[in-house]
Order: sequence, then structure tokens, then C-alpha cells
Amino acid sequence: MKPDLATDRDESTVLVDLGDRSYPIHISTGATGRIAAALEKTLGQTSHALLIHDAAVEPWAEAVAAQIRSDTLRVDIASVPSGEPSKSIAQYQELLDWMLERGADRRSVVIAVGGGVIGDLAGFVAASFARGIRFVQVPTTLLAMVDSSVGGKTGINLSGAKNMVGAFWQPELVWIDTLAMKTLPDRSYLSGLAEVIKYGVIDDAAFFDDLESNAAALVERDPEVLRYAIRQSCLSKARVVGEDERETSGRRAILNYGHTFAHAIEATAGYGTLLHGEAVSIGMQMAASLAIQLDLCDPGVLERQTQLLQACRLPITFPAADAAAMLPVMMRDKKVAHGKLRFILPTKIGHVELVGDVDPAEVETAIRAHR
Repeated sequence: MKPDLATDRDESTVLVDLGDRSYPIHISTGATGRIAAALEKTLGQTSHALLIHDAAVEPWAEAVAAQIRSDTLRVDIASVPSGEPSKSIAQYQELLDWMLERGADRRSVVIAVGGGVIGDLAGFVAASFARGIRFVQVPTTLLAMVDSSVGGKTGINLSGAKNMVGAFWQPELVWIDTLAMKTLPDRSYLSGLAEVIKYGVIDDAAFFDDLESNAAALVERDPEVLRYAIRQSCLSKARVVGEDERETSGRRAILNYGHTFAHAIEATAGYGTLLHGEAVSIGMQMAASLAIQLDLCDPGVLERQTQLLQACRLPITFPAADAAAMLPVMMRDKKVAHGKLRFILPTKIGHVELVGDVDPAEVETAIRAHR
């Protein structure tokens, strides 16, 4: 299914088309004052909101709460410590207990304000409480805006595997205001550009061309270029999710380009050593090298990808990469089938394929090429 797209000069709306579970992604700059109206239009009359936010974005979360709180809408707020360690069973249970104490019921709505960690965690809480209550994403990082807030994947980490426990739970609305990133550190912002570039490689060659032309403006956070990049990324993700919501056909797996390597890097280096987007950037490099080794694409794919990642000030190597330690982690990846490694690999800019039964020796070679 193709996503619908409505645009205005400074705003656009992408519709994720999932039948009766469809929802809008609103993309704007400076429109948070209109979030109350958007919630009422999408959710109807609501009497109780549970706003879960990253501790680092408390001022933005308070601003959102102030906009939506009214005589008829009670807003309870919970702050979660920043960082990947918060995607834990302990934090998940703490939030469920908090919701119970605050009198949440099946008519309540969970609103996640923060980056991917908060969206994944709060989404899983919403999917679990009372067997599922309504959920709204208000992402505050670029990575969350273009990736984790869209598509309905929620979850937490186990000590040995990332995102291994979770549920598919689609939001009712994704509200993106680029002003939320105003105080986002450069490193965190640039990390999100890896996911933007990913969409060009996997799904949209013309978008990749645009990114090559506008990399400098994107790095400088030009509002118009940024909104365009977010919109095109969301359009790509909406297309893929609309075709394969629950990863049953294999189509949705293309969104994991570079991620099998990236998750192994994160797990072996220790969560927090690299930001997720930084690990994805390096992982895409390893994946492209693996594709070249397997004669799936020509070296020009890696060359163009390398140049664009560098132009966006993203890392392309990780000297501490430990192939021997990474391979066992990869064997726990959700794409593994019958004990065989599978990877999303490019055949050209704009197209990737799921490749199975890859020789571990080839994988080790690709890892070493980017140390």
C-alpha cells in the first residue's frame, strides 16, 4: 500500500496505511502548540494521558503536557533515565506499576516523549498494560523521527540481546516537531543521519542523490532540508511497513540494513560506547563490503555510501571491532534461519536483498575491512 502525503509550506502529513490501524505522521517546525487539537482529532474525547519521557527532554515534555492538559484531560508524567540501559525488564515493570497506581485503564493513552529508547519502552508498556492501550509517539531525536517512532515495533533488551522482548503495537499518531531537536547535541543529531541515508540505499535512489547534493545543509540542520529528509524517510518506512507490518513476507527486513553488524558492535563494545546511528553507519559499511565480496554489487556502491556518510560526519570504521566476539551475537539475530546467518545486502543504490547462508568467514572479512 502506498502512503498518502499531504503537504503545506512548513508542514506535511504522511499516512501509514494499515487499514483500521492506519495513523498519521505529522511533520512540522514549530507546531507543538497544535498538538492538543491533533490528539482530539485522532483519539476523540480522552480523559487520561500517561506521558513517559526521557529525563534529558523534561522541558519539552513539560511543554507538551501543558499543551494537552485541560479540565477534562488529566496528565500524569513519568521520567525515565536516559540511555539504552533503561530498555530493561526492571524499568518496564516500574512503569507498569506506576500506571496501575495512577489509575490507568483501557481508555487511557500513553504518550512517549523522547528518543528511540523511550518510544520502544513506552510502546511496549502500552502494548502490555490491560492487553493494550492507545499510544502516541512524540519523538525528540532525528533517529526516532525517521525510524523507531514509525512502524509499531516496541520492546526492551535482554542482557545478551537487543530488542529481544517486545510486541508490534502501532501508535495512533506520530507527532514530529523539528524544534524538539533544538538542543540535541551534534553527535546525537548526526547519529540519526545514518538511518536517513539507509532509506536512500535500501529503497529510494533519487533520495540518495538528493542527500548527496544537500549533505552540508543537512549537517547544519537547515529546516527545509531537514523536514524533506524526515518526510522522505517516513514515506519509505510507511511503504515498507504497509507491505509487511509484522515481518511475515520478509519485505520489512530491508529496514535492518546494516543493523545485524550494528547490533553486534553495540553488544560487544558495550551499550553507550557508540550511539546507535554510529553503529548503523559502520554496520552499513560492513554490509556493503560483504555484498561486494559476494559479487552482489560493484565497488561503486560502497564508494558512494562512504562519501555520503563522511559528508554527514558519521564514522565508517570501528578499530575495536572484534569479529570473533561479534559472530556469536549475530547468531542470535532475529533474521537467523535454521542456524544460518542472513543479511540485508545492497545490489545497487536504492535496492537491497535478503541473502541467506552466508559463510561466517566472509562475514569476518567484512568486519576486518572496517576496523
